Amino acid sequence: MANQTKTKIPFYQIDAFTTEAFGGNPAGVCRLTEWLDDDILQAIAIENNLSETAFYLPWKEGYHLRWFTPGCEVDLCGHATLATAHVLFQNECVADDSIKFYTRSGILTVTRAGDELCMDFPAICDLAPCHIDAGILEALGIDASAVVQTWQSFDYVIMVNDPDVIENLTPDFARLSHYATRGFVVTSQHPDYDFVSRWFGPNVGVNEDPVTGSAHTILAPLWTNYLGKKPLTARQGGARKGELRCVMREDGRVELYGSARTVITGVFCL
Repeated sequence: MANQTKTKIPFYQIDAFTTEAFGGNPAGVCRLTEWLDDDILQAIAIENNLSETAFYLPWKEGYHLRWFTPGCEVDLCGHATLATAHVLFQNECVADDSIKFYTRSGILTVTRAGDELCMDFPAICDLAPCHIDAGILEALGIDASAVVQTWQSFDYVIMVNDPDVIENLTPDFARLSHYATRGFVVTSQHPDYDFVSRWFGPNVGVNEDPVTGSAHTILAPLWTNYLGKKPLTARQGGARKGELRCVMREDGRVELYGSARTVITGVFCL
């Protein structure tokens, strides 16, 4: 039988926000030479079954970058951006020290910073305090007495008074999926980090994301103001965890520093 394969797409699986294989947050990264139909990109993301698959191709003086969960395309993803920059620097041998990405969230820049990469993202500094429905707390498994304060942006943000509350969360994802929000962030101070968190997003096809860079565009300004310090050290995750550093800038942007590790290289054959 003749080979019917027409398109081969280089593929990488990168563990982001970690220096160790099987840590941090895994992301798929696919290098394209032209945009494929959106349903094909979505099918690849479903096939990967990772929280995010990034697709990039050369564009102007940088790269056009898009992100897909198994459920939909999203406006911003930090760990898959870090993963894509890692692929370009380490696997594709880009010589420049800075990479510019054109995205649905504007121009994002990733720069080499020693052994780390630094992502320059817009910060969400105007969080609105809100009342959290009791059903959300029940679905997350949080007792109301543990809640310090709550806010809403593109995610609900719930600050709790004990990191053990976060460690022991066992959310009911079916119940959480009934609420109109991208996701839910639960965060607290921690003796070993400035803050820790977990993120849940059943509405976008990701029950739990181990390390969510985009959520730190909310958490970095929140904790910078709450603690009155910078930079901040952070850890996110449940069974699987990763680490990053956050630096709020005076221009309303946040620098997110992290490492990444290549764990799989291959080819999608379409």
